Amino acid sequence: MNRSLSRRNLLSSLAAIPAVALLAACSDSGEDTKAADVKPAAPAVPAATPATPAAAKAPDSTGDVNMAELLKPGALPDKQLGKDDAKVTIVEYASMTCPHCAHFAATTFPELKTKYIDTGKARYILREFPFDPSAEAGFMLARCSKDNYFPMVDVLFKQQPNWVGVNNTKDALLQISKLAGFTQESFEACLTDQKLLDDVRSVQKRGADEFKVDSTPTFFINGKTYKGAMSIEEMSAIIDPLL
Repeated sequence: MNRSLSRRNLLSSLAAIPAVALLAACSDSGEDTKAADVKPAAPAVPAATPATPAAAKAPDSTGDVNMAELLKPGALPDKQLGKDDAKVTIVEYASMTCPHCAHFAATTFPELKTKYIDTGKARYILREFPFDPSAEAGFMLARCSKDNYFPMVDVLFKQQPNWVGVNNTKDALLQISKLAGFTQESFEACLTDQKLLDDVRSVQKRGADEFKVDSTPTFFINGKTYKGAMSIEEMSAIIDPLL
């Protein structure tokens, strides 16, 4: 991806993002990540034989990070849900155009929030890792939503088929944004904010350079690295022993 895109080019390029962007969204190489790294968008457990958190096996970690370094402030203030003193800290690097990230947001995150975040057991931090101009735009709009950052992220993930890979992403995003309270003027002001664009890119660059993020979603849970859209059973198998 050309990181020299100007603010004008970002806005205009949204009108002609190719449909292949949806398939390339989860890999920095421009190719969809391997099945071993990111799970397909099918339920991890067949409906006929549902697993329980106690029966699930924790996925293997792919590495370790220094949590003190990971949690140092970056170009943008972290967006967090949950208490600062929670025993478990979950940091997710995601791309707004990644279908695996959208799958996690729809199938795992609601129960993760209810079971661990809302109960004070875990805190959750979402960091921007866009792979294309559409994902950059989605995160910029979420940031411009201020206190509605997480609701905007949720809407964009849920509406992903309606704005990613369509003929005119700009118009599609505008219609979604209007429902969230944006006007055409505030929409365009957000997407032509060069500093915000640079900061979003800085968050991604730091994730890649310092913490070796190369696919989305990537999770850091109390210093351990996990790749792929995990189920609630898998996440529970990781989190429960830490409590």
